[in-house]
Formats: sequence, C-alpha cells, structure tokens
Amino acid sequence: MRRVVITGMGTVNPLGQSVSEFWDNIKANKNGMSYIDQFDTSDFPVKVVGAVKNFDSSKYIDKKETRRMDRFTQFALCSAKQALEMAGSDFSDIDPFRAGVIIGVGIGGLNLTEHEVTKFNEKPDKISVFFVPMMISNMAAGMVSMKTGFKGDNFCTTTACSSGTHAIGEAFRKIKDGYLDVCLCGGAEACISRFALGGFNNMKALSKAETVETASTPFDLDRQGFVLGEGSGILCLEELEHAKARGADIIAEIAGYGATDDAYHITSPSPTGEAAAYAMRHAYEEAGLKADEVDYINAHGTSTELNDKYETAAIKLALGEEAAKKTVINSTKSMIGHLLGAAGGVEAIVTALSVRDGLVHRTLGYKTPDPECDLDYCVDGNRELDIRGALSNSLGFGGHNATICLKKYDD
Repeated sequence: MRRVVITGMGTVNPLGQSVSEFWDNIKANKNGMSYIDQFDTSDFPVKVVGAVKNFDSSKYIDKKETRRMDRFTQFALCSAKQALEMAGSDFSDIDPFRAGVIIGVGIGGLNLTEHEVTKFNEKPDKISVFFVPMMISNMAAGMVSMKTGFKGDNFCTTTACSSGTHAIGEAFRKIKDGYLDVCLCGGAEACISRFALGGFNNMKALSKAETVETASTPFDLDRQGFVLGEGSGILCLEELEHAKARGADIIAEIAGYGATDDAYHITSPSPTGEAAAYAMRHAYEEAGLKADEVDYINAHGTSTELNDKYETAAIKLALGEEAAKKTVINSTKSMIGHLLGAAGGVEAIVTALSVRDGLVHRTLGYKTPDPECDLDYCVDGNRELDIRGALSNSLGFGGHNATICLKKYDD
C-alpha cells in the first residue's frame, strides 16, 4: 500500500507569513485578529476580522505579475513556494505528469468583483481585461501549476468552508492510489470587504463583538458568530518511498480521509451529526486506528451557535461518548478567525505540527461552559500530548463534511 507523507508546508495568515512565524505565534497563544481598517465601520455592526497585515509577495512573485493576480492567488503561490522550499526540492527532476496541484477556494475574487462591478456601473468598457482570469477560483491551482511546471492532476475544490480539507484529501487519494507521486494542496481565500461582510452579517453568521479578545470564542456559551479571515495554507504531499529515496524530512503522515454530506440544510450542520461522524470514522479507520486512539481533533470550531454544538454531537457519535471525553479538541479559529476555503489548509498545518511536536494549542476566548459543548476543548493552556492519531475537521455550507487523519511518521 502506498503511504502519503507531508514533506513541506507554507502559509500566509493573520498570525504569520511563514510556517515558523505562524507556529511560534500559535504556541505563544497570540490573537491574530484585528479591527477593520479597510473601510469606515462607524455605521457597520461588524468590527473585527482576521486580516493579513503588511503582506509582501515580492520574495516569490514579480511585481508586474502581482498586478495580474487576485490576492487569494498571491497567497496560494507564496505558500506553495514556501512548501517546496521546506520540502527541499522543486521536483524538476521527476516526470511532471506525476506532480499535481489541488487547491481549494471557497469564494475566489469577490473583492475584485465588487471593484469591477462599480466600474461597470459607471462605464461598461472600463472592466479590466484581466477581471475574469483573476477572479475565478481555479486560478490559484492554475497559477501554481504554471510556476512549478507540475502537469499532473490540477483542479480547484469549491465546497465552501470544507474546500481546503477536501483538496488535501483528494491529493492524498491521488498519491495513495498511484496517480501522483507529489502534490501541492490546501486552500486559499481573500474576501474581506464591505460587500462580503455585509452578506455574511445579514445571514447572522458573523460575530459583532466590539473587542478582538471576545470576537471568536469557539464552544463558549456566549459565542456570537465567526470572524471572517483570509490567508492560505499549502502542503507538499509525497509518496513515502519517493520521499525516503531523496532523503526528505518527513513532518507527519496523512493516513485517512473521509468526505460526506449532511443532505440537510444550506447553512446549518445536521443536528444529528451523523454524516460528519461518518467522515471522521472513515478517516481514522482508514488510518488503521480505533476510536480511543484518536488523541486530538482540530475542530472546525467556528464560534457559531449551531456549528459548535452539532460538531460536538458528531464527535461523540464518531468516537463514542467515552473516547470523545478523553480526546483533546481545539479550534485554531479562536486565534485567526475563519479563513473559509483556506481554513482546512491552515488547520492541517497546525495539526501536522501538533502531531510532530506533541503539543496542542489552547483554544482562546473561552470563559463560560455550554452544557451542549461538554468535551475537552483545551481552554486552560497549551497541552503536551503524545498524539497517536489526529483528525482535522471542516464543515461547509451545503452540508459538506471533510476530515483528514494524521499520524506521527513511523517507519
């Protein structure tokens, strides 16, 4: 059986523009969210976002090319190049059709669309000739392929907030089943704008907290909604023997993947948690683990009323009450907000580093227990933990559920 390992990672997100910076800030329990400065919020109910500040793409992208890429594509390309640097190879010495790119994007160039619609309303012929190729969601994967020369499987998963995890899971499948030897995968998103915030706010999904510290509080009784974030997380997955043959440093192993749909509601997860539980169970069973060997779950944990209690129910159903009570759970969204299509990629990076280093980060903002969220959410501080198996969950509008299972690499 072909095994799949992580040999490189890259990220741009509210807590760092490299994996090392991000992980240091995660371990220090820093809050990466900030007050909106993209537009005047005096008449706007939402005050806090998870924005990438002072983003500098110049190390990886030519200035002229930058002007022809939407922000989400810039994030993805910078993260992909970081991942290759960490992997220690550009893989130019292998058959390019054995290397692929799968990047999830939930929304794509919404900011650009807002900008171009304004121009269109003034004068139709003012629309940029680059508008369409810049804003379409698949361009992150397409551009990474152009810059790496990878000619194998290349596509964009667009499953709302599950997009990044689905991309990683599908890359895992392509390598495990023998279609690829290497794949860059993960997620990217950049849609912080008045337009996007207005839409999410009107459906009562966003936190209206006045302070950064109280904006994202997953699993807390007084949680108010999610904080809109942006960024990217890209992993370099590689077939184990291929990685070993070139002497690669292995971060962790991806050993299982589950994907289901609730078939229930356009935005709410299913109250039963049945489909999400199936995805989790499939992931850890494919990894050869039993329920009581899942030591850690990086939860979707959005800080919305319905997600947190229904995800809790799903975890109990997937592992059983006894094992669920012993599993350490956290939410990275308590530190960076919800990165939508990029969330799964960034959270997979956190999960991989947690497995490698034996450390689970604290869930920030938690103060008041919720009787319907009664598991161990790692709220008192970072936890040292020998992790046999870890799950990373993503749940998306439309009922999409995706879970990957990571294990410490053991030859």
